[in-house]
Amino acid sequence: MIKMLKMSLAGVLFGVSALASAGMITPNPTAPSIAGTAHILQDYDSGQILMSENADQRIPPASITKLMTSYVVSQEIYNGNIALDDEVLISEKAWRMIGSRSFIEVNTKVTVEALLRGMIVQSGNDAAVALAEHIAGSEEVFAQMMNQYAQRLGMVNTNYENATGLPGPEHYTTAHDIAILSAALIRDFPDHYSWYAEKEYTYNGITQHNRNKLLWRDNSVDGLKTGHTEEAGFCLSASAKRDGMRLIAVVMGTASENARAQEIQKMFNFGFRFFETHQLYAADEAVTQSKVWKGETDQLNLGLAQPLSITVPSGRYGELQAVTNIQQPIVAPVTKGTELGDVEIRLGDEVVAQHKLVAIENIEKGSWWRRLIDSLLMLIWG
Repeated sequence: MIKMLKMSLAGVLFGVSALASAGMITPNPTAPSIAGTAHILQDYDSGQILMSENADQRIPPASITKLMTSYVVSQEIYNGNIALDDEVLISEKAWRMIGSRSFIEVNTKVTVEALLRGMIVQSGNDAAVALAEHIAGSEEVFAQMMNQYAQRLGMVNTNYENATGLPGPEHYTTAHDIAILSAALIRDFPDHYSWYAEKEYTYNGITQHNRNKLLWRDNSVDGLKTGHTEEAGFCLSASAKRDGMRLIAVVMGTASENARAQEIQKMFNFGFRFFETHQLYAADEAVTQSKVWKGETDQLNLGLAQPLSITVPSGRYGELQAVTNIQQPIVAPVTKGTELGDVEIRLGDEVVAQHKLVAIENIEKGSWWRRLIDSLLMLIWG
């Protein structure tokens, strides 16, 4: 048996927005045209895709590959397998790497932190290979680790053959998967993420600038990574935060450094102007209550295991409604975290989000008298 309850989120829980209550009309234009092979614009907190084209098409990622190299390194640090101050012996293979370089010298020792920052800011292929060899023994084994992490993150259309992004027949990803990875880096390793905002980095007396031109053009942009090969074109994954709202934008296969920056800027301006994101519920916050039979108390608080944020067109927040579907009957004992229904968030006739409702508290069995009375009532009422 399912119990349904419909609630106006804006009116009951959060207060109707001034724009909605005043009856003002907010424009809702279509997304701008974006040059390149593929692109995606996604809200960080809600995960909602605001615009995209060819987002799941497999394409070469060039040096955006290093986002996953960085993710694996950060995870290894978090797991305690390596440390930022570990010294890495530079192999001849790493030293001889073509393309972007951090100018590390063969048979010298360089700290993990210096290599990581060199890879992030300078896009050093030599630094990427040195880190891969330090962690896994060889770049080939490290690529296996990269693919395993990609699977865990839900990057279903990605396969890595190396740590650098140099072309390979089975080295591919998608704009959508890059957005997933970018969000994971920001969420899982905030201390390391600050390096993606660095405009320059100096190693071995050589200063190199970050190729992400948006770091100079837009103060709200704080990462992530550029990429370029003849096969991939000019690519960029970037993130920006304005007034508490963070967006992630990815563009692949543009014609130049300026073009990739311009296209990302167009997506950011569109997203921040015409959308707004709100956290509707925190984790373990009561969304609703339900009757509990045979328990030490007769009411159970239900909520979400994870925070829930929603992105809506600007000015339409006041139209959101929540519909809860609750499993009945609920009989004690109840363990915190037990799934007991779901909540749908609707904007007009559209369901924009649906999440499981869980018990956010434990309910123990009631006294023998309470259990007896509730058993009789359940028989009478069916």
